[in-house]
Amino acid sequence: MAAEVMLMNEIEAKAASMAIDLNIDFNSIQLPRGEDCGIVSDDEDVYHDDQLEFDSGFGNVIVVDNLPVVPREKFEKLEGVIRKIYSQIGVIKEDGLWMPVDPETKKTLGYCFIEYNTPQEAELAKEKTNGYKLDRAHIFAVNMFDDFDKYMRVPDEWAPPEIKPYTPGENLQKWLTDEKARDQFVIRAGTDTEVLWNDARQSKTELVYKRSYWTESFVQWSPLGTYLATVHRQGAAVWGGANTFNRLMRYAHPQVKLIDFSPGEKFLVTYSSHEPSNPHDANRVVINIFDVRTGKVMRDFKGSADEFTIGGAGGVAGVSWPVFRWGGGKEDKYFAKLGKNMISVYETETFSLIDKKSLKVENVVDFSWSPTDPILALFVPELGGGNQPARVSLVQVPSKVELRQKNLFSVSDCKMYWQSNGEYLAVKADRYTKTKKSTYTGFELFRIKERDIPIEVLELDNKNDKIIAFAWEPKGHRFAVIHGDNPRPDISFYSMKSSHNLGRVSKLTTLKGKQANALFWSPGGRFIVLAGLKGFNGQLEFFNVDELETMATAEHFMATDIEWDPTGRYVATAVTSVHEMENGFNIWSFHGKLLYRILKDHFFQFLWRPRPPSFLSAEKEEEILKYLKKYSKKYDAEDQDVSMLLSEQDREKRRMLKEEWEKWISEWRRASEEEKLERQKLRDGEASDEEQEYEAKEVE
Repeated sequence: MAAEVMLMNEIEAKAASMAIDLNIDFNSIQLPRGEDCGIVSDDEDVYHDDQLEFDSGFGNVIVVDNLPVVPREKFEKLEGVIRKIYSQIGVIKEDGLWMPVDPETKKTLGYCFIEYNTPQEAELAKEKTNGYKLDRAHIFAVNMFDDFDKYMRVPDEWAPPEIKPYTPGENLQKWLTDEKARDQFVIRAGTDTEVLWNDARQSKTELVYKRSYWTESFVQWSPLGTYLATVHRQGAAVWGGANTFNRLMRYAHPQVKLIDFSPGEKFLVTYSSHEPSNPHDANRVVINIFDVRTGKVMRDFKGSADEFTIGGAGGVAGVSWPVFRWGGGKEDKYFAKLGKNMISVYETETFSLIDKKSLKVENVVDFSWSPTDPILALFVPELGGGNQPARVSLVQVPSKVELRQKNLFSVSDCKMYWQSNGEYLAVKADRYTKTKKSTYTGFELFRIKERDIPIEVLELDNKNDKIIAFAWEPKGHRFAVIHGDNPRPDISFYSMKSSHNLGRVSKLTTLKGKQANALFWSPGGRFIVLAGLKGFNGQLEFFNVDELETMATAEHFMATDIEWDPTGRYVATAVTSVHEMENGFNIWSFHGKLLYRILKDHFFQFLWRPRPPSFLSAEKEEEILKYLKKYSKKYDAEDQDVSMLLSEQDREKRRMLKEEWEKWISEWRRASEEEKLERQKLRDGEASDEEQEYEAKEVE
């Protein structure tokens, strides 16, 4: 108590010294009106229209119609039947079941209202029981109470819609026409989100757009770089524009947690998970698929989390993400979901199952699409203690014809890796030894584009080596494998086209004892970063696979993320807020030269803006490479100009530092001259300032 009094006395003394009055009448303080105190957040602004529907207060109430009309003596029996059916779906509130009675006949009116604890339970009840057959004469018609209010607002007389005058849209690809051919990236640090140019020539960034509280969890570029998506309490939004970032469309989905674009940016998938009233029940999952341009919901999927947990790796609350995987390349024609003993494949013309039924595959545990063609690769594990071998199958969509199948014996696990052009598929198979006490790894390599899809088997020189990482060269025929034991595994490079035999896989080289556990190929191939993340503390090796030589070694201490820019010219390494120290990012050249470094507290995200595929044909790109020296003269001259400008800026900076130093020296000399007589007086008239002219004596 005494300590508190002393602290209060100190506060009062400090306030008095600063002329601050601590006697405040809190009743006299007037805050701006409204719950938000006049500060409108992005959410309230973006979703104002949708909020009219969400805030009616009856989102957890359903109306059940086509019930039997019964007299008062049968009322309790009917109520018991209704309560038994609907309490299995969710928790009905106390006094949450109301069946109106006609005051004249004293009979029920044939409908009732049911109030659940949550809107999700009400939606599930509607979904499960609409069309439920109580008996031959009574088939339930179930609606949300909010829907009645919405339908009541429809005017009695039809009026033609207002035709708005056409206004041309912005060029959403204008950023691709940057005269300096720079790339953009987005970062999140603290409460700020920034979009920046990577001005590597000047060794700095240039701000494009900055906004605080732009998103509530994360941001995400669309696959072709047209849109930047943000996530909010009431849904998602996409942004873009010619010179800045304007809101282009919003997608209402309360409590959205995850989003995913289709490869061609036509559709956006949103996901939310809601806790049930009964803790023994699984979470309720809602997935919406929106048309990106119109914002219209094309299809929704609702159910318990158990229905969405099969297959995949990662996600929220045990649900694999993405739940739906897109196929058919950039055309966005198909999407598919793994189920129990089946794969459900949908087409986007009608958003219904192909042939109105799922693809039945007993015990299927994983599948993946070819990046370019409508081909599914699926894996079925071993069954019956090895009596039925594991298998990998390639299935054509929409015909569902099996193109190729490979049986795999004594397999414990399997992973599939597609090459970016869909030319090759690598299947990593972990197999049991004869004793079943250990496993070894081999690869089954499918040549998808060749006749009859030939398959090769590849085993490492030491087949007992553990596989740490695998990665295909983008648009190329080579792949890299990290294998062996930490802390110094080996890295081997292979080619699907050996010089003497184009149809055989061959080893190019093995790098022994490298501190690496991750592989990052350049988007253009040729170059790769061999990275040691997590326990390796950010070791980096920039390797030229064409020449099979190391270009540079470096370190970004505690690096958590590595990402090539879409052109393959620059590499970003970042330390995110997983670590408390050294948060920020480094930008490197493709050959491992550190160009610049930026530190940011509470650094969360770094994402390069993707570029759409080039319109140039493969032949045209080869021609440009052939005559690159001719084209590069123009850019060499520009680089020379930039270099001279940077040199001039460095000289100017050094000149200013020198002037500042000389000014500082001059001021001290002037002060010394002004105090000379005072110093002489203190020395009893001795004029000299030189210390060596004096003799030191100790006096006791």
